[in-house]
Amino acid sequence: MKLTAHTDYALRMLMSLAVLNDRLVTIEELARRHRVSKNHLMKVAQTLVGLGLVRSVRGRAGGLRLAQSPAEIRIGTVVRSLEDDMRLVSCLGDGPSECVLSGACRLTGALSRALDAFLAELEKVTLADLIQHRPMIKERLGISAAA
Repeated sequence: MKLTAHTDYALRMLMSLAVLNDRLVTIEELARRHRVSKNHLMKVAQTLVGLGLVRSVRGRAGGLRLAQSPAEIRIGTVVRSLEDDMRLVSCLGDGPSECVLSGACRLTGALSRALDAFLAELEKVTLADLIQHRPMIKERLGISAAA
């Protein structure tokens, strides 16, 4: 299984906002620090604002900030909210399957349990857990220790 780029960027954005929680952060700054497209991050920011995870402040001095405490944001919940299709194979889900073995093999159940375990593990992790090494994260983002 591979998470979409949208989810990847969302998790990175949340970590950055959590580390820079003392100020508003612009999409331009995030795009530069992460070396990703500003357009991609604008879409990600819209999604995160819609989910109530990020607050957007408009205007010349505007930017983004977390709408919740990092300790309240569960990574499993974020991933579930952002990923449209978590099926590992076509027979996992409610729709019709192309597999001739669908319903006769035990792979579907094993993969379903594996996906449930994956998401359950992510549900144990908060955004606060991901940023425990703040100085190192700031260094990787090119932020001085004084910032």
